[in-house]
Amino acid sequence: MKDNIDNTQIDTNGIEKEDITVVDPQMARKAVFAAGVGNAMEWFDFGIYSYLAVTMGKVFFPNMTGTSQLVYTFATFAIAFLVRPFGGMFFGMLGDRLGRKKVLSITLIIMALATLSIGLIPSYDSIGVTATVLLLIARLVQGFSTGGEYSGAMTFIAESTADKKRGFMSSGLEVGTLVGYIAGAGLVTLLTFIIGDEKMLAWGWRIPFLIAAPIGFIGLYLRAHLEETPAFKAMEEEQAEERDHVSMKDIFLYHRKSLLIAVAIVMFYNIVYYMVLSYMPSHLSAVLGYGDTKGLLLILIVMFIMIPIVLAMGYFSDRIGIKRILIAALIGLLVLSIPAFKLIGNGNNLLVFSGLMILAVLLAAFQGTMPSLLPSLFFTDVRYGSLAITYNISASLFGGTTPLIISWLIKETSNRTMPAFYMMAACLIGIIVVALFVEETSGKALRGSPPAVEGKSEVHEAYKESKDEIWWEEEKQEIERKMEESPQ
Repeated sequence: MKDNIDNTQIDTNGIEKEDITVVDPQMARKAVFAAGVGNAMEWFDFGIYSYLAVTMGKVFFPNMTGTSQLVYTFATFAIAFLVRPFGGMFFGMLGDRLGRKKVLSITLIIMALATLSIGLIPSYDSIGVTATVLLLIARLVQGFSTGGEYSGAMTFIAESTADKKRGFMSSGLEVGTLVGYIAGAGLVTLLTFIIGDEKMLAWGWRIPFLIAAPIGFIGLYLRAHLEETPAFKAMEEEQAEERDHVSMKDIFLYHRKSLLIAVAIVMFYNIVYYMVLSYMPSHLSAVLGYGDTKGLLLILIVMFIMIPIVLAMGYFSDRIGIKRILIAALIGLLVLSIPAFKLIGNGNNLLVFSGLMILAVLLAAFQGTMPSLLPSLFFTDVRYGSLAITYNISASLFGGTTPLIISWLIKETSNRTMPAFYMMAACLIGIIVVALFVEETSGKALRGSPPAVEGKSEVHEAYKESKDEIWWEEEKQEIERKMEESPQ
């Protein structure tokens, strides 16, 4: 929501007071809630496959056994990530043209229907290899939808909140992700406990997929009643007459540095993310020999505890800065990954839980900061598209393949600490990128937007801080200069 401030305009090279966006706190909270709930629905749909990985392997790959069966199951998991970049390109560019709200509604519908279809596929025993092919098609549709979902939700929340609270408010998106995963894990755990492994394998695995459609339409209802983000509306008003849509070619030509930084950040984030939340339940059961219910229950408890930690990380990022939190978490993983996996492989319930919590707390530091950091890397007119492209390319290369690669490494080496080494390598790269190439943006305006404040009383202070030149102006001028010099 943008209010006009009744002050005399001052001729400066920076902004004028009437340009400052005054965000309605109630609308901002509504945006966070709706995006977070929709994201929870989306990741419930996407996450239940992870938590049913062992069962799905038996249903669709019955000729395989042990870790080989798990490798094939996670190959099916990873294949959805192959189309995520294409979904990101399609929905991202569409979101920069039509708006964030419309595209987020479309992605939610597609995901709900694709997940529902998985629950309707006959087993391998019924129709043979056709069942596996149908599963792959449904997973590809899920991946295409997810390509536009998470980056769009990040963009929507970041553009709907005041600068000084962007870290805390954006962390609500990851709370939604955890709630979705918790709902998926909780449902699978409860079903397994009630009906037992045998009935779960026969027909119980279908239930989580079959309830996806009604859950998805709840999220759709919430998103349909949102307003477009203030940043996007302001850009449309400013460029109403002469606006030319930025092409994908322009993004790769003139925003290359931000693209590369985002790819590297998403790389280490996704490796840790999918290691802890997607791969770990199967590691506990298939590799370490825990029962399916016990492994899922441990992860479920860990995720519940992570929720307040994620919010705390978002809160402190607004006060001490995103970079400090990220670098501390990366160093923590570099030092503690091996001890954590040693504890997880110990067999003692308390020690296993302690090892999981070490990884979970450090992952929570990423989850509390990424939803505000990543959108700040790009200008408003290319934010959704650029973020969708980079996030999904990196997630496809490094995130979705993590369970598959780790399963294969353990199978080939018989070393149960291989996940720790893989994670440490990613975090070492992350430390270099964050320390040298990421600018601190906590409390600052988003690239391409004037400052966003929570009330009219804050306008004067925001104006004083940016009246000469807003922080991204020089970077914007350099991009415009390159575009003018480039042959058409």
